[in-house]
Amino acid sequence: MGSTSVPEAVKVARRQFFGEGRLSQALVAEPIMRSWQRCARLGLDRASQPPIEPMTQHELREIAEPHERLRRACRPEFLSLLQDAEATDAIVLLTDPSGVVLDALGSTDFAARAARVALRPGVRWNEAATGTNAIGTALVEHRPIEVLGSEHFFDAHAILSCAAVPIFDPEGKVAGVLDISGPSAVDHRHALGLARLAVEQIEHRLFEGRFEGADIVRFQCDPALIGTAREGILVFRESRLVAANRHGLKLMNLDWSALGAHRIDELFNELPQERTGIGKARDHHGKPIFARRSTPRILAKVPPSRPAAPQAPTQSVPWFDATGQAMLAKAIRLLHADIPFLVTGETGTGKEVFARHVHEHSIRAKGPFVAVNCAALPENLIEAELFGYAEGAFTGAHRQGRKGLIREASGGTLFLDEIGDMPLLLQTRLLRVLQDHKVTPLGGGATAEVDFAVICASHRDLAGGVEAGSFRQDLYFRLAQYAFDMPALRTRADRGALIDALSRQHLGHVPLSPEAEQMLAAYDWPGNLRQLVGTLKALRALAAQDESVGADMLPAPIRIALAKPAAEPAEPLSRLEAIEKQAMRRALDEHQGNVSRAAKALGVNRSTLYRRVLATEKTA
Repeated sequence: MGSTSVPEAVKVARRQFFGEGRLSQALVAEPIMRSWQRCARLGLDRASQPPIEPMTQHELREIAEPHERLRRACRPEFLSLLQDAEATDAIVLLTDPSGVVLDALGSTDFAARAARVALRPGVRWNEAATGTNAIGTALVEHRPIEVLGSEHFFDAHAILSCAAVPIFDPEGKVAGVLDISGPSAVDHRHALGLARLAVEQIEHRLFEGRFEGADIVRFQCDPALIGTAREGILVFRESRLVAANRHGLKLMNLDWSALGAHRIDELFNELPQERTGIGKARDHHGKPIFARRSTPRILAKVPPSRPAAPQAPTQSVPWFDATGQAMLAKAIRLLHADIPFLVTGETGTGKEVFARHVHEHSIRAKGPFVAVNCAALPENLIEAELFGYAEGAFTGAHRQGRKGLIREASGGTLFLDEIGDMPLLLQTRLLRVLQDHKVTPLGGGATAEVDFAVICASHRDLAGGVEAGSFRQDLYFRLAQYAFDMPALRTRADRGALIDALSRQHLGHVPLSPEAEQMLAAYDWPGNLRQLVGTLKALRALAAQDESVGADMLPAPIRIALAKPAAEPAEPLSRLEAIEKQAMRRALDEHQGNVSRAAKALGVNRSTLYRRVLATEKTA
């Protein structure tokens, strides 16, 4: 900028841009120039006061809750920066991905002055609301930004000097922004560097507990940096790159678009064996590096060191196909981030099995899994069961009182099954517990802090319940921040293989006759997996030793549903019907009599195939 001082250059730039409608690029940094141009296109008036309405405390809590994991990850850096911020008359801020300020710590003197321009929690500092500023411009530019004094778009913000760094999560999404702001009259030349270092630590911490069952490679040119925030991290699932940190991408000369586009053998020519510690490796250019590789764990298996929960031997139950495994992986990540989610599906589709599996493979696995069936508890007892009660709270109460299921779940996972059947009054109390993380027993007594993950399930349409007024809207949006729908058994593409695996598991050495096996595969199972497992257990109990299970042993509803209708006329087949039956017979032959695979190849329902070919041949 020649001999012109920085403040003087900005004054000239503002005079040119706002007064003459032109701008010399040499006067301000390019990100500032681009931001001014964006703000001008939005029609913002730099001389006016930004029309900002701070959120209420309730609204701020609603906004902040989904980002609680981020806030916890930032806490050590916040406290580390606090001393420096107080010494330099500055404040440290954390925002969500839209620029809403979630937390602010630092100099109380400057915080009071900053509040006059609404730089405080509950205010959205994106460019559309507050013009050019470090937080909003960093969100647009996806890079660290410093905005000093009059570089801000609005005149009123010239009192600020701000440095902001976006925080990227392992999937490359902006999780929030860390900002250090102070008075423009004070030299804050180190603020951006401090913010960068803090964000490195935060982004490194965001990997903790996030990638159960993944193949994680940590690498650097200097082995001393492995294990620190300066290490490169690449995460692979089924050999495909799914997550990374900025150091890992930079070391590989990649950007965030590489996620999902590269395989591990495309990025590394050589890697150390799992569990060998730090070893020598080579990247895809043949450059020598040092790396440490984790051992991926299979989600469907519980590690030997952790015994299976006696009520949920899910590690030996083939409930989950590839789609189900992907759902589990997502659900575990949500639980690690303390984000509640909803599991929907028909009765018997395995909603509780899904929830238990998520808990057992999460960071809360060592804590309790407390399942509550909201439909099974009497309405006059559910409140006492959930929230506990003090001594003598009501007639029939235990003398010592009871701490309640919510407190029992502290440190683990609370599973609220059939949440749609919870009475409205209790929905209000539950919402308060989720907001405050505190529970007060019936009849008084000390309020207790609780820390639990919450998973809800329902076969009802909760969104419809909200419209009908039977379910609170605010509770619905808090509990259903993400939803997983468990498929009905009759719709599963892997139904034949699933039935075969469950038959081997529950029938043991008792064989199924080919006819019985075909009928089980052809049946639609209105009770889903619960009905199927119950039927198999019943067949095992009824079968004599060394006797196979024949079709005549199947429950009557199955035999009746698959029987050929009595009224069907026994007329000769038409030419079209004969061709159709011939194609079905050929498909069965090609798939060695497997009804499931033959039906899938033909694109027809299994029961259709059974009725038109197998059943008619047996009665012929």
